[in-house]
Amino acid sequence: MRAKRLRQVLSSRVLSPLSELKAGYIHFSTHRLLKDLRHTQWLQQDELRKQQRDRLRNILVHAARNSPYYRKLFSDHGFDPTTGSMEAFCRLPLLQKRTILTEVDSLLVDGSVKDSLVTAKTGGSTGQALTVYFDELWRQRRNADAMRADEWAGWRPGMQKAAVWGNPPVPDSWYARFKQRWLYCMDLYLDTMNISPATMDTFAAEWIRRDVDILFGHAHSLYILADYLKDKPGHGVCPKGIIATSMMLLQNERDVIERVFGCPVTNRYGCEEVGLIACECELHQGMHLNIEHLYIEFLNESGKQARSGELAEIVITDLYNKAMPLIRYRVGDMGVYSDRKCGCGRESPMLENIVGRTADFLKREDGSRVAGVSLVERTLTAIPGIAQLQLVQTAINRIKVNIVKADQYTDMSGERLAAELTSVFGENLHIDTEFLENIPREANGKYRFAKCLV
Repeated sequence: MRAKRLRQVLSSRVLSPLSELKAGYIHFSTHRLLKDLRHTQWLQQDELRKQQRDRLRNILVHAARNSPYYRKLFSDHGFDPTTGSMEAFCRLPLLQKRTILTEVDSLLVDGSVKDSLVTAKTGGSTGQALTVYFDELWRQRRNADAMRADEWAGWRPGMQKAAVWGNPPVPDSWYARFKQRWLYCMDLYLDTMNISPATMDTFAAEWIRRDVDILFGHAHSLYILADYLKDKPGHGVCPKGIIATSMMLLQNERDVIERVFGCPVTNRYGCEEVGLIACECELHQGMHLNIEHLYIEFLNESGKQARSGELAEIVITDLYNKAMPLIRYRVGDMGVYSDRKCGCGRESPMLENIVGRTADFLKREDGSRVAGVSLVERTLTAIPGIAQLQLVQTAINRIKVNIVKADQYTDMSGERLAAELTSVFGENLHIDTEFLENIPREANGKYRFAKCLV
């Protein structure tokens, strides 16, 4: 225990500050920014909103002065960010992913040198390769956001993490290995590109040997690990905190993870383009929106601000990306905003849940949509014998169903599944069923419960 405490102190108070000093970050280091976030999380909402509006005005003025794309956009729509109202701001067109693909050079601020900027690449739910650029301060701020969210899950600087993640990094030098082990404190991975009984057994054994504190990973991948270890008494994976991210955390999967590991799951939500969007605190009463970093809109089908409790599209303006401003960006997700306050005392507004990615809503013949993840919950959790399920809509009246059987699977399981899908999509639905050993992952190692290819 003393050795563990010494490692934590050495990592957080000595090695990490020295590393940031070496890299030249000392004036805007992650740890300085984290200290600020620890303070601002307890501000009253009126003060948080005032700071957010000031930062929004600043990024709009910066974009108008320095980004060719926004100079033209604001001019075309008669919008002056120095005097424009919020009503005028909310009439600006939404930034589409395809616009980032085609207008990347004009979105960048004047004089940008791409090779000197930080990049984030994502395929997202659209399957399009998207590259977004940032300055170094943005990366440090993004890291600080994540570290504060980690602290809500029970992590403290220097604690060892283990990740259930795809394509884990492979250090190519002694310094890279040093940073991974001592600075990032994460060098134990269960690679989601290769999950098997053997790799999960090895992961559990290494967890015990290395005395790991925090478990981090894709929500569904954490569930797969928990589901495997539930039949192995004394598996030894006993985290002090669990962080689920990158995909929908279904309630039935949360229940299994928490029961097997004896620890609450902290669910968080973000994307590569803008970083952390929301995260649960230690009370797990919904997710706190990261309004210190982002201006977040919830828009109904008419493009107006949605009411509290109403399913809406999430649109985000990054308040700090001065290299490539993202203003009113459609992240491709939908969720439910709430104006209630959490019992923890933090007054940041709340995100009740994420219902699903817009690309993962399946379509009916009448033009209405069905949340794929809700459909999976309705079938996967209700029909015995289905271990894993994926729905791929290949045409408006055709769905491919990928099934991994559990021991209880019978012909009745398939009939019940077909009946549920038909009741939702109508009698004209054609169902193509394929039984698999496992559901294939995307190139980034994540699962997708539902895909709409229409």
